[in-house]
Amino acid sequence: MPHSWNMDHVTSDPPESGPRRGRNSWGVRKRTTAAAVGVVAMALLLGGLIWLVLLQTTLTASTESSARQKAQDVIAQLAVDQDIEDAIEYILSTGYAGQFVQLLGPAGDVVAGSQPKISVLPLTGLRPGPGKTAIQDVSSLPNIGNNDDFHVVATGVRVGVRDYTVVVASSVQVQSETVATVAWLMLAAMPLLLAVVAVAVWLLVGGSLRHVEKIRGQVAWINAEHLDGRVDVPPTKDELQALAQTMNMMLDRLQASDREQRQFVSDASHELRSPLATLSAGVEIAAADPSGAMWLQMKDVLAGETARMRYLVDDLLTLAKANDGGVSIESVDVDLDDVVAQEVRHLRSASRHQVSADLTPVRIKGDARRLAQVLRNVLDNADRHALSMIRVSLRTTPEGALVSVDNDGDPVPEDDRQRIFERFVRLDESRSREGGGSGLGLAIAAGIMSAHQGTIRATEGPAGECRFEMVFPEVVFPITKTPVPPQVPSQATARLRPLGSSRR
Repeated sequence: MPHSWNMDHVTSDPPESGPRRGRNSWGVRKRTTAAAVGVVAMALLLGGLIWLVLLQTTLTASTESSARQKAQDVIAQLAVDQDIEDAIEYILSTGYAGQFVQLLGPAGDVVAGSQPKISVLPLTGLRPGPGKTAIQDVSSLPNIGNNDDFHVVATGVRVGVRDYTVVVASSVQVQSETVATVAWLMLAAMPLLLAVVAVAVWLLVGGSLRHVEKIRGQVAWINAEHLDGRVDVPPTKDELQALAQTMNMMLDRLQASDREQRQFVSDASHELRSPLATLSAGVEIAAADPSGAMWLQMKDVLAGETARMRYLVDDLLTLAKANDGGVSIESVDVDLDDVVAQEVRHLRSASRHQVSADLTPVRIKGDARRLAQVLRNVLDNADRHALSMIRVSLRTTPEGALVSVDNDGDPVPEDDRQRIFERFVRLDESRSREGGGSGLGLAIAAGIMSAHQGTIRATEGPAGECRFEMVFPEVVFPITKTPVPPQVPSQATARLRPLGSSRR
């Protein structure tokens, strides 16, 4: 029974040939943590720069919008009744720290200022025309002794026949300080955030790798002597659980393959033992007779056993190639009805049973020699188990070309209809190998059918007779020929066919 290894008992790796596998000091855990921290750091830096630029742009736009609005409010006061005094009074009453407002006359002189210190000299040399606005950024206003950065908006307005200029200078020092404060806060918070990311990734990856290391340790102890070992499946419901399940499925396949291989060797040895024993005994008996008379009596037996062993070895080689996908298959146009008709003729010449055929001309892609081998094996099997009648039919179906071989013997039991295509399977274990074949023929037929992308199955006919069906999907097209006569009875004397074809 497969069992799971307990990691409490796995204390070291199994012996390994050569130097011990080196471990990179920067393992998956460290590399993943470093990569995560690096990616997060780059994301924070890039995101922080974008955020600071957006913040700076937003604050600058807000300052400019406020300055423009202030200029428009002053212009609105001038437009009410064209009275300069009302505008001057508005400028003086609405001024506040960080924003300076001037009304400049046509000659560039200061008509009014929001504070006494800016009532002497103009804040800027900008003189836009009426209805136009000019913008300027300055690093200081030396004429009032202020070294802050300012954003200056100048808008022209006509009062009567004279042109005036409304100047609004807004300090952007607060905005710059805000951006700088946010930048320093981000720089201060980044190491803490990166530390949190590093710890979280370290713990998360470490927890995952513990399961991986556990699986690795368990798999390391599974070898040819312990193929029944299985890894523990963690209840994580994620990729780690899927990995453990997949690993166990792989180990199941390896164990099944090993068991099948051992069984194959055992069965092959068992099959070869009988002809080898006969040959050995016959040679010893013949050698003990100096007259040579015993050799004359034994030579036919020895020749038969030699042929039997040769066919058995050929079957084993064919089956091994079929299982490994190494069967040489030619993909050419084949008249399947001709191949079936040829094998039916061979069967009629050797069988004591009544053989009938109903064949529809069909052309498929395949290898005529291998297809004939499949049909021969199936027909030989039918000939051994039929009571008096064998019927062969070929027709096209939605699945492809269908060859049916019926005999009036007992059908294959339903529970054995898959097992019958395994190697060395004989449903009647009491039959002698001389009469029952080697148990390889149907396995070979299944392998060749698989190489043709076809299928073979054991089933039951409408009247309860034994039936084998072979389906070939690669039909080229039906062809028009004279069909094989539905039935040509044959009472030919039965002759032994070579062993090695095979058998239920």
